[in-house]
Amino acid sequence: MDIAITQNPRTKTIRRIVLASSALLLVTGISYGLSRLRPAAPSVDGASLFSDTVRRGDMLRSVHGTGMLIPEDIQWIPASTTARVSKIILRPGAIVKPDSIILELSNPELERDTLDAEYQLKAADAQYQSVKAQMASDILNQKAAAAAVRSEYEQAKIQHEVDEKLVQQRIGAEVTSQLSKVKADQLGIRAQIEEARANNAEQTAEAKIAAEKAHVEQQRALYNLRRSQLEALHVRAGLNGVLQLVPVEVGQSVLPGTNLARVADPKKLKAEIKIAETQANELMKGMKSTVDTRNGTAVGYVSRIDPSVQNGTVTVDVSFDSPLPNGARPDLSVEGSIEIENMKNILYVGRPAFGQPETSVGLFKLSSDGSEATRTTVKLGRFSVSTVEVREGLREGDRVILSDTSAWSGYERIRLK
Repeated sequence: MDIAITQNPRTKTIRRIVLASSALLLVTGISYGLSRLRPAAPSVDGASLFSDTVRRGDMLRSVHGTGMLIPEDIQWIPASTTARVSKIILRPGAIVKPDSIILELSNPELERDTLDAEYQLKAADAQYQSVKAQMASDILNQKAAAAAVRSEYEQAKIQHEVDEKLVQQRIGAEVTSQLSKVKADQLGIRAQIEEARANNAEQTAEAKIAAEKAHVEQQRALYNLRRSQLEALHVRAGLNGVLQLVPVEVGQSVLPGTNLARVADPKKLKAEIKIAETQANELMKGMKSTVDTRNGTAVGYVSRIDPSVQNGTVTVDVSFDSPLPNGARPDLSVEGSIEIENMKNILYVGRPAFGQPETSVGLFKLSSDGSEATRTTVKLGRFSVSTVEVREGLREGDRVILSDTSAWSGYERIRLK
């Protein structure tokens, strides 16, 4: 027969409470364990990443830029007067000398003005010679008149002396002596006046001759100007070099100041390098520079730094003391680097794809076997073209990933495959 078992309701309640508490503790433990687990590291193709090893030694700081070769001696030849291009004799690329004629211009009005200026100069010179001769004649006449009066004065003095002696000897009359004295005195005054007139005539002649001479010089300057303008219609190179540009055509009218041609000396070239404005604050004249012409490299020095910024770059001129590689020519594209300083015995590594000087960045440091990389905070120092100083966070021999790792910014480690 079946025997009924009587259960205690209090025991049953306690058992349920214990079971519920155990289940709650189990769920809590599992949740805590899951929260402590690190997220699964993503797998990355190691061949697609660029890495470098931290080294200790000397690091050469430099900045890099691109630019082109340009001649140091460039001469633009402008039009000196209004004219028309009648003939183009030389084309760009021609080797020229200072007296090589590049263009022929024409200006009939200038030719007429030059002829008028020539005749005016001749007329002014003739007038000058005429005035000069006339003044010389007037001076001679005045001197002759002064000399005649002086002669009469000397004769009157002698006559007066004779009359005085006759009076003393009581042979002559007193009145005769007095009359001869008055006459001598008057002639003496006239002689002084005539001599003054002669001196004044000389001064007047000098003034008139100087005025005529100035007029001649004025006409000569005008004629020389017209002649130089007329001669400038034969456009010459002005220096030894290569004709680079002729920006005009036959039949074109040009105004004064219009550029007609550009001539440069291809033997003396300099490099114009564009440096980013953020990297140009430490540049100074005289710094050593290396320029790559793609046919070879040339060592030069910074000769000029443009004080202005254009399109985010600063123009730096690099001059050379030694010959450039073969094939160097004006407007050739080049790359240049300028040495700033040589840092001794420091930690440095290749320049990462991100980060700025004197900042802290997160770089992935490779494990010893290269199977994974862990994010490490690294304090960077001074930058160069391809390297950067390491201040904190890495040691010599550590390998770090320099490629852009922004795609894994949410992970502290990555796996390499």
